[in-house]
Amino acid sequence: MSNPVRLSDLTTLRLGGPAPDMVTVATMPDIVDTVGAADRAGSGVLILGGGSNLVIADRGIDTPIVRIGVRGIRVEHSGDDAAEVTIGGGENWDDVVAQLTAAGFGEFAALSGIPGSAGATPIQNVGAYGCEIADVLTGVTVYDRTRREVHWMAADDLGLGYRTSVLRGTDRAVVGEMTVRLTRRAVRIRYAELARALGVALGESAPPHEVRAAVLDLRRKKGMVLDPDDPDTHSAGSFFTNPIVDREQARDIDEAIKARLGPTTTYPSYPIVGADGSADPAGRVKLSAAWLIERAGFAKGYPGPGGRVGVSGKHTLALTNRGGSTGDLIALARQIRDGVRSAFAVTLEPEPLLIGVTLDD
Repeated sequence: MSNPVRLSDLTTLRLGGPAPDMVTVATMPDIVDTVGAADRAGSGVLILGGGSNLVIADRGIDTPIVRIGVRGIRVEHSGDDAAEVTIGGGENWDDVVAQLTAAGFGEFAALSGIPGSAGATPIQNVGAYGCEIADVLTGVTVYDRTRREVHWMAADDLGLGYRTSVLRGTDRAVVGEMTVRLTRRAVRIRYAELARALGVALGESAPPHEVRAAVLDLRRKKGMVLDPDDPDTHSAGSFFTNPIVDREQARDIDEAIKARLGPTTTYPSYPIVGADGSADPAGRVKLSAAWLIERAGFAKGYPGPGGRVGVSGKHTLALTNRGGSTGDLIALARQIRDGVRSAFAVTLEPEPLLIGVTLDD
């Protein structure tokens, strides 16, 4: 088989060079056959979903692409307002959210408008507006490339953390399906910005369809809903994760912020708590990457090399492609990372997967 493709046609950034071949797999047996054959041959593969979380080198890759196309949404009711829902890894994520929210299930409403495929969401523990996949995930069906078999991985075995899991950045397994537990209930609002948009107090509830509409409106204003006519959406979403730092690091960062911006400066800082609400023993806090980036001198619309890439004009965390190259994007990302580190003694980490490139080049 030979079906050369350009990864710029398959990623939301519209960047990335050629790959020698691509095949779409529609069932778990297809995944086993195709990925297993490539592993046995030693050729390797790039597993691709919606292409929304990838930054790929301009020179492309030498390995073929296997695109996950497993479809289907199966709802098994377990009570008057509860259900176990199994979702094919190749389903478009926002289509899944739209369908389940319309059916009255509320847990995914806050995750509306996020591009990409369903199978990628547990790998990255996707989250937004106070909700994340870990809140409802029961497990995933995977093809384990080491054991060369299909098996179930419970959510507890996935090591789910802030935008990560044990599968992220590895070739360990391919997610074919995910299973979640959902309820037909109003959505408890746990994010201040969303509460303000809905006109409710933090901690109060709102109907799922209203939450979805509010989230889509917020994301559109930030250029975070894909629009072919809006260059601000030609991105990989948030390029950097919000840093989580321990007590000692937080103290050093606080000193750096106040030395640069003044002793009375206040800034977003959110204590990390356990699932049971208990305080984190290391005193960790989450800081706002967007706040740090802006105060380090990289405002919305900040141009990268030649203006071919830039910080989104709507959201500081998004780096956008305006006709440039992956090299241009990486140069801008490196400039921002180094600028924030110099200003505030904290190193930002990229959220998308970098393939064939690194910020340390």
